[in-house]
Amino acid sequence: MEFKVIADYFDKLEKISSRIQLTATLADLFKNTDKTVIDKVVYLIQGKLWPDFTGQPEIGIGEKFLIKAISIATSAKEEEIEKEFKNLGDLGQVAFNLKQNTQNSSILSYFGSQISQGLTVEEAYDDLVKIATSQGEGSRDIKIRILAGLLKKATPLEAKYLVRFVDGRLRVGIGDATVLDALAITFGGGQNFRPLIERAYNLRADLGNIAKVLVENGIEAIKTIKPQPGIPIRPMLAERLSDPQEMMEKMNNIALVDYKYDGERAQIHKSKDNIFIFSRRLENITSQYPDVVEYVSNFIRGEEFIVEGEVIPVDPESGEMRPFQELMHRKRKSDIHEAIKEYPVNVFLFDLMYYEGEDYTVKPLPERRKKLESILSQNDKIHIATHIIVDNTDKLKEFFYQAISEGAEGVMLKSISNDSIYQAGSRGWLWIKFKRDYQSEMADTVDLVLVGAFYGKGKKGGKYSSFLMAAYNPDKDVFETVCKVASGFTDEELDNLQKKIEELKRSDKHPRVDSEMIPDVWVTPSLVAEIIGAEITISPLHTCCKDNYEKGGLSVRFPRFIRWRPDKSPEDATTSKEIYEMYNSQLKKIDDKTSENI
Repeated sequence: MEFKVIADYFDKLEKISSRIQLTATLADLFKNTDKTVIDKVVYLIQGKLWPDFTGQPEIGIGEKFLIKAISIATSAKEEEIEKEFKNLGDLGQVAFNLKQNTQNSSILSYFGSQISQGLTVEEAYDDLVKIATSQGEGSRDIKIRILAGLLKKATPLEAKYLVRFVDGRLRVGIGDATVLDALAITFGGGQNFRPLIERAYNLRADLGNIAKVLVENGIEAIKTIKPQPGIPIRPMLAERLSDPQEMMEKMNNIALVDYKYDGERAQIHKSKDNIFIFSRRLENITSQYPDVVEYVSNFIRGEEFIVEGEVIPVDPESGEMRPFQELMHRKRKSDIHEAIKEYPVNVFLFDLMYYEGEDYTVKPLPERRKKLESILSQNDKIHIATHIIVDNTDKLKEFFYQAISEGAEGVMLKSISNDSIYQAGSRGWLWIKFKRDYQSEMADTVDLVLVGAFYGKGKKGGKYSSFLMAAYNPDKDVFETVCKVASGFTDEELDNLQKKIEELKRSDKHPRVDSEMIPDVWVTPSLVAEIIGAEITISPLHTCCKDNYEKGGLSVRFPRFIRWRPDKSPEDATTSKEIYEMYNSQLKKIDDKTSENI
């Protein structure tokens, strides 16, 4: 298959803003994609070479060396490329222009042999893999040489999107939700098949693999997909409420209640002798927790299983729980065995999704929990999450305060009804989180995505000091702005943020960002922060839930930064629907108080 086909469709997609048109165009691309490369095409659309959970390296070519590769491929001087890049803000467009000029010159000079022949998808993908996997001495030169060879052979349009892919800035505005819709249209005949395909993707979080199954075996094969050890399941998510009475009503007045730990959510897989640990973001974090691997190997019975829990930092002397941030030291330490001694962890398991060939995600929670307890030999290192069954609000509140006193964030209420399946990748009322109040009018914190930054004034002049934050709207697959946050950051956090923004900044708004505010710098949605505020209000400046109100969208008033959430992807952020429900809950409280005073 010619890579030109992908480049042509990317060019079309870049010019489309309508979600319906984006989906239709992407479906058309899938119809014109060879069966043998459908998985590779899906990965390229996602801006990656393979799923994150594989732990495979990224491309690893910085801006400076990308310019060098373009220079070699086009014979243009690096200084000229840098100058043009500063003018256009897009290295892909620079490569396109240079290739176009070179090609036109070749035609005019009758040097037909110099005209770019174009690439196949297979050779482009394979060479990109070689670039990513080149390691050790001399690897930098190898990477540049391979990329330069690709760009030399590429047509101008192919070169444009190859450079953007390597630079991590495709700019086609496609998220996983749009890919799922397009796959449903292409291989199912309509978007009504989306839930079926999404369910398969939630159980086996490899979109390329799902596309491969569809193209090779058809839509019926998707119905039989079940979890596979080694490929992470997209985690089940919880709704949020602040009123214990309302929580109990949602649970039909009986629920299993777990401690909500302040740790790193971990999905642990075993396949014979291999053990993998995946983060909430489905990244392979096994290397950070060799002690957890040992606990699992020694204390959980079975050849093949997938369990889920929280990895919690603990005080080596007292055994008491420490804050989540302690785990960050493990990521930074070069000597992991030293880190294990300094920052020991316990594991608290709370779910079982797969065991010895059987899909447990379709079974109710009591059955999953009973099986989990039967295969675990509990000890002081690995335990079942502290839990009770509650049937009234007094009991719930008492357990909640017990959890807080022991260092937990709060509790999780979980349905134990017959339909309490594991809803992979979904947020629903089968799980409800009840977190502690941060002494604020807002009943809970929210997790928002950084989409833009503003320069400060006075002492903070020249530095980014306030940040445009957004909630995620999964229905539209966009990030809708909620607030502009400037407080709560330490000087060190602000300094580190300057570097991160330089890496993520864009010359224009990301296609998946819905914003009426214009920051000094747009940022690719990537970083998630936990934010607290005084209340949620209607604001003409923000776009969150703007379709629900005449006077504007919903906004967090007096927002304050609490911490970064590296364990969450942008799509794991608080949804617009949740913000809407929090606002309505806030109004209900005000109405109730007013009624009491009348």
